[in-house]
Formats: sequence, C-alpha cells, structure tokens
Amino acid sequence: MSTHLFDVDHTLVRSSTGYFFLRECLKQRVFSLRQLRGLPLEWFRYKIGHANQDFISEAVSRLGGIDRRVMDSLVSAYFTHRLKPNIYAEGERLIRELREKGESVHLATSSFDVLIRPLEDYFSLADSIDSVLEFIEDKTTGRIRGLVPFGKNKKNAVEAWLNGRSLPPEDVYFYSDSYTDLPVLEFCGHPVAVNPDRFLEREAKQRGWQVLRFRETLG
Repeated sequence: MSTHLFDVDHTLVRSSTGYFFLRECLKQRVFSLRQLRGLPLEWFRYKIGHANQDFISEAVSRLGGIDRRVMDSLVSAYFTHRLKPNIYAEGERLIRELREKGESVHLATSSFDVLIRPLEDYFSLADSIDSVLEFIEDKTTGRIRGLVPFGKNKKNAVEAWLNGRSLPPEDVYFYSDSYTDLPVLEFCGHPVAVNPDRFLEREAKQRGWQVLRFRETLG
C-alpha cells in the first residue's frame, strides 16, 4: 500500500481555500476590504516566484477575535457555497479510486485546519498536515499554533509525519501545483505536478515527473 499526499489550493480546488473563505467573510461582513490591505501584493509576489514565507502568518493575524460558533457558521457556508462547487471532478475521482484500491490518502496543505475539515469529511479522509488556527477561550487569537507547513517547513512537516508513522518517503506520492512545494516533491519518491504553475511545470519537464491536468469542477 502506498501513501498519497495531496496539496489542496489549486490542486484539488480551482482557487485557494483562503480566497473562498475571505469572500464568505466579506459577504457576511465579518471584516472589511480595508482589513485585507497588503494581501494583493503578497499574492503578486507569490505568482512571480518570490513568495513571502511569513505570508500566511501575517494573513491570519487579521482573523483575531472571531468566536468559534461564528467561525463554524462561516466555514459551513464557505464550503457549501464556495469550496465544494470548485472541487476538481478529476481530483475527486482520483481520490475515490485510490481509496477503493485500499491506498492511504491524506491532505498536506498550508491552509488552516478549520478550512480543511469539511473537505476531509467530504472525501472521508483524516490525519491531515495543515496549519492549526489557535483558539483561546473559544475565540481566534490571530495566530497559528506551531509552524506553518509552507515551503521548507512543509517538507519538514511531511518528513516528521512520515517518520511518526514509519512510512518511507520513497513510497509516497505527493501531488501539488506549486513551485513552493518543490522541497516536498523532491523528498517524496513519486512527485506529481497537478495543474503546475510555470515554475513547477519547467521543473517537472526537466526531471521527468508525472503531470496531471484537472479542468472540470463540480459546480
């Protein structure tokens, strides 16, 4: 049995979980556009290959003070109306086929645990690698607990996760769209580029990695 680890943003879903969640927050007026200043610049830096390694921690700082019940309601609406329609149908079929074969399938993403849980439930998965949103007295603190699994930190998180389960990296399939996941793709025995950005597509071609194209969404 092999282990299959899937990135989420732009890999299993058309855009990013954070983008869909922020749209729901704006719709429900949890915060304003003014509170999101600076995020477009960080997105541009990411797209041109100069991602800020602290971007996610800085972004989550804007989410401080949200009550857990409000968060649960936001997440439910975000998944039903925004995320689920944008799941790639090809990705869904692949995950379900792998599970039918008895393969071990998990998510490995820098997105927040609260945003990933509905996707886990939808695919009947568990034991993800993700960013853990901190709550104190049932309110968000605006901080991530521990390190954000992004870039090299994501490779370290995957390595620790595999070591904790006595799983050899050479037996692991890792699926991602992004150049920021190159450390993980190089570490795992079976790297798979899914809808790769131009930087990852170049690397995949040079290294002979498998490339998948997901186009159709559920919406």
